[in-house]
Amino acid sequence: MTKAEVISEISQKTGIEKADVLTTVEAFFKVVKDSMTEGHNIYVRGFGSFVNKKRARKVARNISKNTSLIIDEHYIPSFKPSKTFVAKIKGSKKVVGEEASPKKAPKAKKAKS
Repeated sequence: MTKAEVISEISQKTGIEKADVLTTVEAFFKVVKDSMTEGHNIYVRGFGSFVNKKRARKVARNISKNTSLIIDEHYIPSFKPSKTFVAKIKGSKKVVGEEASPKKAPKAKKAKS
């Protein structure tokens, strides 16, 4: 589902004009981004938490050049769903767009003679 589809559905369910819903949704995303940029976490009861996760400093390798890189400690945004949200998703019947049949295992490669 795209942002435009979400806005359209909110507009249909609430009777609020799409332009007003778009402004509200954009403002919500801006507040979340700005708050997380400042180091604050966002907690939405019954939905989940937008949190900054700290990644430690580490040494990585560039295998094509056979060199080492140092990646400094940094933060990444993360979303952790609430228990009620997870329980609701677990109880759902299916995901739209998912195939009805189980995925087939990939074919094994033939060995060279």
